[in-house]
Amino acid sequence: MNDDDGTEREIFISFEAVSDAKVLIISIAARLAGMHPQTLRQYDRMGLVQPGRTSGGGRRYSERDVALLREVQRLSQEQGVNLAGIKRIIELEGQVGDLRQRVADLEAELVRTRTRLAQIEAAGFPRRDLVPSNQHQTALVVWRPTKSG
Repeated sequence: MNDDDGTEREIFISFEAVSDAKVLIISIAARLAGMHPQTLRQYDRMGLVQPGRTSGGGRRYSERDVALLREVQRLSQEQGVNLAGIKRIIELEGQVGDLRQRVADLEAELVRTRTRLAQIEAAGFPRRDLVPSNQHQTALVVWRPTKSG
């Protein structure tokens, strides 16, 4: 993108900071991504980006889609990654995001469980007088099934 004085500057968009609202028509999304609208159609067919659809079938893109399109362009032009590789990278980044969310959920559940356990123990449970834990038992129990007949 060029400033008023003609110098180029880069724009970085964090995927977390952009909207998922599918409101941008293809021409606007293409302009924001620095691409031709036909390129967006091709990327849609390849599954690199999934725009929303209007009832008439028109594509609608979100800010997150535009950020993804910019990343596709960067990987392709600057890193030399082919489109199949980019698609795989996008899939793997999605899996990583899902796994990070799962870890965060499990960590939160662990904190809740430990808190609840501390509350139960503070209330005097389990009662050690009902379930002696330090006694050494030497009893042997033999079980033999009965024949039904």
